Amino acid sequence: MRRQIWLLVAATTSLVMLAFVVPLMVLVERTADREAVADARVRTHAVVPVVAAGDADAAGVAALAATGGPYSVVVRLPDGRTVGAPPDQWRGGTADTGIRTTTVRRLGDGSAVVDQPVFRGDGTAVISARVSAAALNQGVVRSWAVLATLGLALVALSLLVADRLARSMTRPVSELAAAADRLGGGNLDTEVVPGGPREIREVGAAMNIMAQRIRMLVASERQAVADLSHRLRTPVTALRLDAEGLRDPVERARLTADVDELVLQVDAIIEHARRPVSDPTGAPPVTDLVAVVADRMDFWQVLAEEQSRLATTKLPAFPCLVAAREDDVAAALDALLDNVFAHTPEGTPFTVTVSADDPDGATLTVRDEGPGFADGGVLERGESRAGSSGLGLDIAARLARGTGGSAEIEADGPGAVVRLRLGGPGLPAAGAAPPLQESCATPVVPPPAAAPEPAGLSQTEETHEAPGARDLPRVRLP
Repeated sequence: MRRQIWLLVAATTSLVMLAFVVPLMVLVERTADREAVADARVRTHAVVPVVAAGDADAAGVAALAATGGPYSVVVRLPDGRTVGAPPDQWRGGTADTGIRTTTVRRLGDGSAVVDQPVFRGDGTAVISARVSAAALNQGVVRSWAVLATLGLALVALSLLVADRLARSMTRPVSELAAAADRLGGGNLDTEVVPGGPREIREVGAAMNIMAQRIRMLVASERQAVADLSHRLRTPVTALRLDAEGLRDPVERARLTADVDELVLQVDAIIEHARRPVSDPTGAPPVTDLVAVVADRMDFWQVLAEEQSRLATTKLPAFPCLVAAREDDVAAALDALLDNVFAHTPEGTPFTVTVSADDPDGATLTVRDEGPGFADGGVLERGESRAGSSGLGLDIAARLARGTGGSAEIEADGPGAVVRLRLGGPGLPAAGAAPPLQESCATPVVPPPAAAPEPAGLSQTEETHEAPGARDLPRVRLP
């Protein structure tokens, strides 16, 4: 904006200067020419009385007296003789004695000649005064230089004033832009000191009102989430008491562990509600995606075995760092796996893959062999065609977008694929990564004498026979 103001003022001032300076330059040139011609006429008039007296010698003396500097004066008598300035000073020639009035002639070398007729009894004599080109333009260049300097000074002065004006206009706009950037970055305590023109002050005041309104809305939402989470503690406590009252120690331990996990989730929701919108230090969170996926798959493995699902986990042998909090990554993966368990028949296999195919991030892929998404899937918050809340995919998509990545759904072939591309501080270059590790869980079948060996295992791999459905073998490939 400041540059545009400069250009506008410079263009406007330059046009105004040209509109005034150019005519002034032309006027100066014409004035100098007119003054030189007028001086030549004065010299011819001084010789007129002597020429009119009819004395040729006196006329020559008077013409020589009038000659001087850039002026040369000669007299052409009625008998054709020329007296006055020497021939080497006169190169304009004399006029015809037939002229009847004072005339001004322009010569090819830029000089001018003033011809003054004098009527006598024996005929007409002509007094000619030649003015050199230098006399006609005397002082013009100096005057032009003064006018050009004055014009440039006025343009520079106008630019200086424009710069001051632009500063007074752009500084408040820059402060508004910086405040908007801080507000967009999550600093809800941003305030703007309104300044500058009235319109900009109004924008600043409106931004302050908007920031205050955002703070109120965020505080209200956080309070509502915290209150709702706190209200869940009472039924959770009752559920824990019921679980502890079970006689079967195995069932009691299982339900108690589930209740403990529920309590952790409620506490995490309350902590998330109290979490600042942005980190004041500006340092993004960093999480190892491989570690989180491995931990959550251990949790979901139990339910997969109960529903006879083949759960496959493919993880790199090195950490994959992503710019997200650990609990947020876990929540996104839980949401995707919950969709698999809720919307596919029991026994449907699924695969969770982490790949480091991006030098600045990682990709989390959840693939199942179920019926797939209806109408290509839904990523809009609150929308569901399967009778659920419609929040699961949105939680995952918001996590991906929050790291600078993206979320995609593939529903062209059999089954469904949800792919989250998560941004991070950097990963090994694609193609240089070590081989993937694959973790497979065998689906629950009628209790066999020994667990079958998965296909493709080498002789160094081990399998373990489990006593029950919860302890089915899980193999980690090298």
